[in-house]
Amino acid sequence: MRYIYGHEMRQYWKTLLLWAVCVGGMGMGCILLYSGMQEEMEGMADSFAAMGTFSAAFGMDRLSIATLKGFYATEVGTIHELGGAMFAAVISMTMLSKEEDGHTSEYLFSLPISRGKVVFTKWCVICTDLLLFHLLCTAFYGLGFVLLGEGIPGKELLLYHAMQLLLGLEMAGICFAASAFFRQNRLGAGLGMVLLFYAYDLMSRVSPEMEKCRFLSPFSYANASDILSTGEIAAGSVLLGAAVLLLALATARVKYVRKDLF
Repeated sequence: MRYIYGHEMRQYWKTLLLWAVCVGGMGMGCILLYSGMQEEMEGMADSFAAMGTFSAAFGMDRLSIATLKGFYATEVGTIHELGGAMFAAVISMTMLSKEEDGHTSEYLFSLPISRGKVVFTKWCVICTDLLLFHLLCTAFYGLGFVLLGEGIPGKELLLYHAMQLLLGLEMAGICFAASAFFRQNRLGAGLGMVLLFYAYDLMSRVSPEMEKCRFLSPFSYANASDILSTGEIAAGSVLLGAAVLLLALATARVKYVRKDLF
């Protein structure tokens, strides 16, 4: 198991570093831009807040973009939510299917290790990469606050990034389960699922008919504007997300253990 874990970590470390630097760097850049745009934002804050469905979709009706917290929620939050979910899809959508796509399953399963342990080890790699990704991104954002000379809203940001980690794990779990069904890499399908869930969340925030079903999207409980404006989370959506994650992992294990790989 340690050999597989080490091998997979070495394979994905460049992907991890690239995504963390890109997402974290863009977020830090947005934070540093705030000081130069603060005066302009103060003049536009009321206009943005009065843009109806657009304001509701991006949380500008609850937080003023003229404040650092509101600017962080609308700008950095959007980058981090999409970037983190896409990274989760990238590393998990190919984690199991790549063995058949690359014709390495024959070697892998000649080793004295069960398929169940292979699934567990690969999931541990995904969890490690996601945790490192969020820690690196958070470090970039923290550096941005320090360079800007502003205090960090610790409690709300900690809660927000904890929910972002759960969002990443849920998306990774769904893609991980899908990966067990495919014989070829379907990275596009994973990224498509992320965009579909994100678009569904946006629509449910502006459509009264869809609002009651907002919890169906993983993005519903990890929205920056919701958490930073109230300091609370939607407990029901969080529990549903955890249940979906467990179901996805069980599905991945059962399917992969029974799958004909040769």
